[in-house]
Amino acid sequence: MSLDYTTLELLKQNHPAWRLLRSDHAPLIAGFLHRAFVAPNQRLLAQADLAEALEDELFGLRERLGGDAFPKSALDYLNDWAANDKGWLRKFYRQGSDEPYFDLTPATEKAIAWLGSLTERAFVGTESRLLTLFELLKQISAGSETDPETRIAELRKRRADIDAEIARAEAGDLALLDDTALKDRFLQFTALARELLGDFREVEHNFRGLDRRVRERIALWEGGKGELLQDIMGERDAIADSDQGRSFRAFRDFLMSSRRQEELSALLEKVLALQPVAELRPEARLRRVHYDWLEAGEHTQRTVAELSKQLRRFLDDQAWLENRRIMEILHGIEAKALALRDNQPSGEVMSIAEAAADIELPMERPLHTPTVKPRIASLIPETGDDDLDATALFSQIVIDKTQLARHIRHALQDKPQITLAELCRSRPLQHGLAELVAYLQLGGDSFKTTVDENAEDIIFWQALDEAGREVSKQARLPRVIFVR
Repeated sequence: MSLDYTTLELLKQNHPAWRLLRSDHAPLIAGFLHRAFVAPNQRLLAQADLAEALEDELFGLRERLGGDAFPKSALDYLNDWAANDKGWLRKFYRQGSDEPYFDLTPATEKAIAWLGSLTERAFVGTESRLLTLFELLKQISAGSETDPETRIAELRKRRADIDAEIARAEAGDLALLDDTALKDRFLQFTALARELLGDFREVEHNFRGLDRRVRERIALWEGGKGELLQDIMGERDAIADSDQGRSFRAFRDFLMSSRRQEELSALLEKVLALQPVAELRPEARLRRVHYDWLEAGEHTQRTVAELSKQLRRFLDDQAWLENRRIMEILHGIEAKALALRDNQPSGEVMSIAEAAADIELPMERPLHTPTVKPRIASLIPETGDDDLDATALFSQIVIDKTQLARHIRHALQDKPQITLAELCRSRPLQHGLAELVAYLQLGGDSFKTTVDENAEDIIFWQALDEAGREVSKQARLPRVIFVR
């Protein structure tokens, strides 16, 4: 941006951050909003909670500066700060809630961050920032290199440096950072972490602006919905495919990994436990700053979800309006038909082109089949005196398929596949052929099986003959293989 007189004059008149810095109540506004939103990384606050906190702040200031210092109530101040001519707060209603909520605008957060940079710093680190710049240039250079030989040479050089560092570590020569270097790098990490949270608020603001434009366009649209959807989705894709959108998506994909979250937690615990870092008295929230990043990203994702919900509601409304129009046309046709029922028009009303009669040949019809009435004879059963052997009624067996399926799953835990013969050898058949048939039925219903026609298995089991003696029986069948 060119910082000429005209541009700066427009910023002075229109930019909320500049208006905040010029405000007579700038110390109150910036200090209170920093403690309420920025310091605890609070993305939104209910009106009652924020008004109560501001009322306490005003009470303390009136005690020190006099009762006429800030004459208005806390709620009046909040509404004034959220007005269009100020733009320091965003007042809105959450889905399903009747209570107003407040959130910082990106311009206010930028102004507060600039005010924080005006204070004198006890320690100004330059080494870590220089190393970061140098590392960024190396990444840009390596990531844009198209010559394979050059990239391979660079990778081999890095491998040689790593091997040399490993050799020095094995020899006991460890290159450690001194206290100054540790403080330098930690302060840079703190600053970048805070800036990243502010960037999320600006990304969310951009998506919210898109959502607002979509709502306005839907409310005023009178043409076809296809043209509107093409226009809206093109604008949404333009933001999602922009450099900012792709960077946000890559950041979210990186941080959503549970492995990355665990790694960040372990690194933060280790760094915050270092004595030089503890001397800086870092904020307690730094221990969970990566979860603050995730929460900020969720707010941005919810804004995108609201945009999709608005489009879906628009489609539903359009479908309802179109169906209503169709029903109105149908009712109009019915009304006109009823009006003409008693006074039908003369002459030809409608002509049918190429009318033809349906021809059915007699032999195409089925022959008549007379119904058969059953004859029921009334007989009284006679009681017999013969003694029958009732043991056959109690010799029936029931195969427990659940137990067989459990046996198959247990066997497949140790190996990817197993044959039916191996299953029967590890757990012999207890009920003979019926149990074998149950295995085959489970193979077709509950498990993946394959049959090798070129191999044959013999399955043995013990049974009782008619005399009650135990005999061995066998069955030959192609090899059945159960697969995990």
